[in-house]
Amino acid sequence: MTDRALSEEAMLASLRDIHLPAETAGGLAADIAVVIGLASLVALMLVGLARLLSLKVRAAPVERPLAGLQDLPEADRRVVLLHVLREAAPERYAAIRGAIYEPGGGVDLATLEAEVRARA
Repeated sequence: MTDRALSEEAMLASLRDIHLPAETAGGLAADIAVVIGLASLVALMLVGLARLLSLKVRAAPVERPLAGLQDLPEADRRVVLLHVLREAAPERYAAIRGAIYEPGGGVDLATLEAEVRARA
C-alpha cells in the first residue's frame, strides 16, 4: 500500500470492479424454503388468533338461567332445564335423553329441576 490517499476517480474505479453474485447460496431452493417458512408462520399466527376469538365463553352459573324460569310456560321450562342439564351433567342427560320423547315428556319437571339444581 502507498502512503498517499487515493483520488476520487481511482476509488470509484476500484468500486466498479466489485460484482455481487447473481444468485445467493442455495439459489431458488433457499428462496422457496424461506417463503414456505414465512407462510407457515403467518398461518400459525392466524390460527392462534382465530382460536382465541372462537373460544367458548364459560357458561354462566346455573342459577342465572333458573332465576327466570317461574315466568315461563311448562314446555319452555323443560327445554331450558334440559339444556342446562346437558351442559352441567352430560352423563345424566344421556341417560334420560330417550325418555324426553315419550308421550308424557319422560322426566317429571320438578325432578328435572331438582337434578339441575343439585348438579350446579
